[in-house]
Amino acid sequence: MALTLRMREHAPMNLKTAPSVTWRTHLSLALLALVYIFSVIDRQIIAILMEPIKNEFGASDTQMGLLSGLAFGLFYAALGVPVGKLSDKYNRRMIVAVCCSLWSLATVACGFAGQFWQLLLSRMSVAIGEAGGMAPSISLVSDLYPPKQRSTVISLFMTGPNLAVVIGLSLGGWIAQQYGWRATFLFFGVPGIVLGLLVWWLVKEPVRGGFDQPVVQSEPLAPAESLWKQIYRLLQMPAFRRVAFACGIAGLAGYAYGVWTPSFLVRTHGLSLAHAGLMFGFASGFGALVGGLFSGWLCDRLVQRDVRWQVGLPMLGVLISLPCAVAFLLWPAEGYWAWAGLKIPHAMAFSIAFGFFGSWWPSLSYSAISHMVRSSERGVAAALLNFFITLFGIGVGPLLTGVISDLLTPSLGAQALRWSLVAVMLLLIPTALLLGMSLKAYRQQWNLMNKEHK
Repeated sequence: MALTLRMREHAPMNLKTAPSVTWRTHLSLALLALVYIFSVIDRQIIAILMEPIKNEFGASDTQMGLLSGLAFGLFYAALGVPVGKLSDKYNRRMIVAVCCSLWSLATVACGFAGQFWQLLLSRMSVAIGEAGGMAPSISLVSDLYPPKQRSTVISLFMTGPNLAVVIGLSLGGWIAQQYGWRATFLFFGVPGIVLGLLVWWLVKEPVRGGFDQPVVQSEPLAPAESLWKQIYRLLQMPAFRRVAFACGIAGLAGYAYGVWTPSFLVRTHGLSLAHAGLMFGFASGFGALVGGLFSGWLCDRLVQRDVRWQVGLPMLGVLISLPCAVAFLLWPAEGYWAWAGLKIPHAMAFSIAFGFFGSWWPSLSYSAISHMVRSSERGVAAALLNFFITLFGIGVGPLLTGVISDLLTPSLGAQALRWSLVAVMLLLIPTALLLGMSLKAYRQQWNLMNKEHK
């Protein structure tokens, strides 16, 4: 017996290979971020194409809200969580590669739509493909780098939408004006097919939770439970539930703003399609790019003092971004700067400010979610958060804005869209309240997960 005990004491333990950050790690992050950029371009390019599509098919603002929002959001939200479950069990790199190729093919199909219903079906197909992009990517990124760098790295990954706004709206508006709206879908759809192959060949599939705990045994797999039970359990966490609802409401306002602002600039400020895309793309995209990177860097430092900054900083960003958005929408159209032959409305300064502060909540919220759950269920957690953002944001935001605009048009005319956007942006107030209510609960959940990892 004593001999047996001594043998057990000196037997080699099941040590996990220590992970490390290498050039392959950075390449994987870059490719995943590039996938995210093209997914957002393919998703939001419709914003700069709203006016020519509306004119060609004779659609109302409500129909365009359906095309740009609900038709996409319902499929994206419904399929995202089941794909997140798959990404917690199977190869995440493969899921991202296949889905990237699928939504890119669907984007190309949008360019060949001859009737409104065909374009609607193609947009639904884009949503089906993109449902498998976000959750596996967030799970991969979370496992590629150690926790102390997670907010910064996820912020780098989340610069995708900001770069997509700059590239998609500015370049997309020019392509649409020169070659027609169909050419824009083709131009941005084809490269995604190639990108899917690059992800398949080059992206690193990391060990799940490799950086999260210095323990001997690997972290246990996600609990053996059905998807519905897992969703119910996650939503029972007060911090998770409040952050998810806060992000859903913020997504509603954010997607409404992103989809309808080019049309607002055309109708209210009298800009051309290409001019509106260029102005909004660079103003909003540049502000959001700088703001997203700054917030991730700042958050990683502040949480060393108090973990509540992980949700406190997004709350602060939302509170500051609201008056910036209202000022942008209500600023008189007459004032502008002239530069290099371009007319730059004074209101664009507030668009830059809104982009800077409004970019704080998305990346920091995804990072917060990654700290609330085990590494073996980050795919479902990220997909569930994405469900709220897309269902309320993409699904409801553009449609609600279009409906309000149509209702206000008889009395306000061309100014209807302006006041419709102002009304929707006021929803950022309950967003800030929900994030504030999650501060204490988040610290409790973080402490609980931190104990499990020790």
